[in-house]
Order: sequence, then C-alpha cells, then structure tokens
Amino acid sequence: MKRAFSFSPPVAVVVLAISFIYFSTIFIFIDRWFGLMSSPGIMNAVVFTAVALMCIANYVLAIFTDPGRVPSTYMPDIEDSENPIHEIKRKGGDLRYCQKCSQYKPPRAHHCRVCKRCILRMDHHCIWINNCVGHENYKVFFVFVVYAVVSCIYSLVLLVGSLTIDPSKDEQQIGGPFRTVYVVAGLLLIPLSMALSVLLGWHVYLILHNKTTIEYHEGVRAMWLAEKGGNVYSHPYDLGAFENLTTILGPNILNWICPMSRHKGSGLRFQTAYDKSISASK
Repeated sequence: MKRAFSFSPPVAVVVLAISFIYFSTIFIFIDRWFGLMSSPGIMNAVVFTAVALMCIANYVLAIFTDPGRVPSTYMPDIEDSENPIHEIKRKGGDLRYCQKCSQYKPPRAHHCRVCKRCILRMDHHCIWINNCVGHENYKVFFVFVVYAVVSCIYSLVLLVGSLTIDPSKDEQQIGGPFRTVYVVAGLLLIPLSMALSVLLGWHVYLILHNKTTIEYHEGVRAMWLAEKGGNVYSHPYDLGAFENLTTILGPNILNWICPMSRHKGSGLRFQTAYDKSISASK
C-alpha cells in the first residue's frame, strides 16, 4: 500500500547527501585512483552504482510504503482457539484499546503521535524517511540501512585509496574545489559510517530476537518486574534466531537483501513461542 508524501527537510538532507557521496565517489575518488575509463575504474563504478541504486530503491520504498494500518473492522476474538494469547494493558488487564483511534489495537500495534494513527508492528517513527517503520516497510527500511552502510564504507575506502596514489602528482589536481570535496566527504562519511553501522547492528539484534524497538524497551521493564517477582521473562515472539530471520526477511535467503516482502502476512496476528510449544506437544 502506497502513502501520500509531503516535503520533509530531513528527507531532502538525505537525498542531497546521497547525491553528493555518489557523484564525488564516481567522478573524483574512482577517477583519481584508477582512472574512470580503465578496467578497474569501470568495474568499481558499476559495482558502486549498483549498490547505490539498491540503497536508493529501498529508501524510496521505505518512504512511500504505508507501514501498516489497523482495519476499521478489527476486533480481537478472545474465543479464537488458534490465537490463545492476547496482549493486554499493563494496568487493569483489559484488551489494548486506543482512545485516540477509538478502536482495539492488534498485537504489537502502537499509536504514533506523529502519524496520528495506530501502526501495525510499530518499531519507531523515523524523521529521515518522514514515515513510521512498521509491519509493511520494516524489511525495506532494514535493507536500506544495509546498503547505506555498504555504500558509505565503500566510498570511504575509495576516498582513502585515492589519496594514497601518486602523492607527487600535480597538487593542483586535488587543490581548490577538489580539496573541499575531500574534506566535506570525509566529514560526512566517517560519522555517517559509524552511525549507520551502529543502527544496523541494533536492528540485527532486534531481528535475531524478533523484537521491535518499542518491545525492547517494554521488555526491559517486564524483565525487571519479572525478576523482582522471582520469575524469568521471555519475549513471546522469539522463535529462535534463524526462524526470526526468516519471519522478518523472508524464507528465501536469496531474497534477504532484495525489497521483496510477500511473506509478511496481515500484521494482525504473529506466531509466538507458545504456538510452537503447543504444535510440538501434539
């Protein structure tokens, strides 16, 4: 499902950063290191362009894909034998109900104050895509981060490599505007590579445990309360590392780095560890 897009300064910043990194990498770093028309230059330009295109494609999908809407007709069925677990409010123990949307919330859904509606399997609201990251666009958001990390590190390697080649060459070639490009690119790529690598590591951890960012913070509190009561907290949606990966990225490993998410399901019900224990006992 597509969504309407409105102008956002953070998105404009990301687009400008991607454009600057791409053109400086192709026409300055690769050209200076290998020569753009040489075989190594063409190979690196083609590979970097392919990675950049995948990065841009997933970024666009993350922006324009609706993260997941709760159907207006949704109603939890407490008598459904195939869905024995229902999320309830921490206070009162009632089924989760959104007062702002005036409807029940499915498991893992949360209300976004920015989007002003409930989002299926909400992870967080991201200003850099001007959209929520939820059930429908979580995979493309994650794959975008993967390609963004690869692109930044690749560009940084090419930047450093282009500075180490033929230092006795005419200094005017890297003087003036070129020197400015190197300085700006370095100041942009180094912190960006570090920040995106941390973000990627964080979401790899979340995927391996089948958690959202919201569920992680809720789980910290639940773990503390469980330990206080002498119990052990276990995340109900953790099915094991590999199954968690296939749940988020898809059953076909070859599609893990592609923007394909036909395996997602409705987002109204998710398999739990409790379901697995019941099926194993049968």
